[in-house]
Amino acid sequence: MKKIKYLGMLLMMFAATASFVGCSEDDLDSKSIFDTNPIQRSEFDNWLLKNYVQEFNINFLYHYNDKEADQNYNVTPAQTDKAIAIAKLMQHMWLGAYVEVAGADFLKTYTPRVIQLSGSYKYDTNGQIVLGTAEQGMKVMFYGVNELDIDNVRVNSTDPYESKGTKPLDLNYWFFHTMHHEFCHILTQTKNYSTDFQTISAGGYHSTDWVNVKDKDAATEGFVSGYASQEYNEDFAEIYAYYVTLSEEGWNKIIEQAGENGAKIINKKLDIVRSYFLNSWNIDLDTMRSVVLRRSNEVTSLDLRKLD
Repeated sequence: MKKIKYLGMLLMMFAATASFVGCSEDDLDSKSIFDTNPIQRSEFDNWLLKNYVQEFNINFLYHYNDKEADQNYNVTPAQTDKAIAIAKLMQHMWLGAYVEVAGADFLKTYTPRVIQLSGSYKYDTNGQIVLGTAEQGMKVMFYGVNELDIDNVRVNSTDPYESKGTKPLDLNYWFFHTMHHEFCHILTQTKNYSTDFQTISAGGYHSTDWVNVKDKDAATEGFVSGYASQEYNEDFAEIYAYYVTLSEEGWNKIIEQAGENGAKIINKKLDIVRSYFLNSWNIDLDTMRSVVLRRSNEVTSLDLRKLD
């Protein structure tokens, strides 16, 4: 018992000493335990603040953000140099085209508020590569950014049936077709298009087996791509995206591949798409196509590594 009491007294004396030392003003650290330093922004972050946030009210995200990412898929972050290149290409070929044709106010009003880049691709349950997604007009996700060859950019506007694995990657197929496609979804979610469109291929959509429909075969059925044969909303967006990113030569290859019946169906759908954009948004499809193609031809002169 004495030993226990003695040990208890020693512990009490030690605690009192420790408390006295711990409260000494000489030992107080003036540095807060919280990080009070301002966020360190990179040159690229400042460029995005000026050219995306302030200009169009778009939050351009290129770091991995688990709140923005789909937790059901494993994806890798975008490499910074690839993100810079995509941001500059998007500024010139996509944002710039809509500003030129429809005006800055149109773009500020209807553009998605968040653009999130992913370095790798996402694959759906059918094993198909997902190039991009749009969520209720607020956010657009773009995948596979790290596959971009910055020093060998290429835009194919003449051959819709080129092998998708051709290197360097076709910017139209892997990125800009997707951008126009997803933006079309945002616009049609804001203002509906004629329900007459839904009746043209009613009963002909491949809702469950569209992944097995090759683009060339789809044309004969009245679809510009296999993906368009999935359902009418995708059909509408695909016609728009293909038409404005393909030259007359490229579009005519689809029409020729479609044959008389398929071409008749595609052109009937195109008429509705054309009418919708003109009457709902005052956008002439041929004007948009001309601007998109001109800007596409200019990308080889852009310095995609320099922020200006």
